[in-house]
Amino acid sequence: MKNIYTEDAFTGLEAAIVLIAFVVVAAVFSYVVLGAGFFTTQTAQATVHTGVAQASSSLEIVGNVMGVAVAGTPTRLTYINTSVALTAGGTAMDLSQMVISYTDSSGARNPNVATGANINTCGTTLTDDKLIGAQTWCVSQKINEAGTTNNLLEPNEIWILSIGMPETSTVNTKITVNLQPAVGAVLPITRTVPGGIVTIQPLY
Repeated sequence: MKNIYTEDAFTGLEAAIVLIAFVVVAAVFSYVVLGAGFFTTQTAQATVHTGVAQASSSLEIVGNVMGVAVAGTPTRLTYINTSVALTAGGTAMDLSQMVISYTDSSGARNPNVATGANINTCGTTLTDDKLIGAQTWCVSQKINEAGTTNNLLEPNEIWILSIGMPETSTVNTKITVNLQPAVGAVLPITRTVPGGIVTIQPLY
């Protein structure tokens, strides 16, 4: 009697199962690859946005840096005045978060010049001669301020910072003040105290 059974159907079914398995594996692999691609893209976008924020939040000096001495016969500076503004296209910056440091050619160093609870109140910054560890700084004047008084330096505004000087800020001393905002690059200010100190003088 002739055998009417054949294994062709089973072979076709096996091939279909293998094909389906390949499709499922390929789909899973594609999902993983696409997920990794999306994650990489998001990371790159975050890096670009951070870089733009860093670049657009920089300060610049406006005009001269002035040295002020309050003593009757001054032998040192009491404080300096420097006008700062945002660079072109810069975003508003909270100066209460800024760190100011001081060094000079005599070896004096203060990594964090203090400020009061309110940077808009100068107190003794403008009146007393300070030692190296007791320096303070404040915002002594705001030009073109828009809206209510706050700690945000905004576009088109110019703020005058008054920064106390230590006892080492005497004649012919090179001083360096670094302004480090919370976001953006450090703005260094390097000047030399002139050979003769008067009440008010520009520093170069």
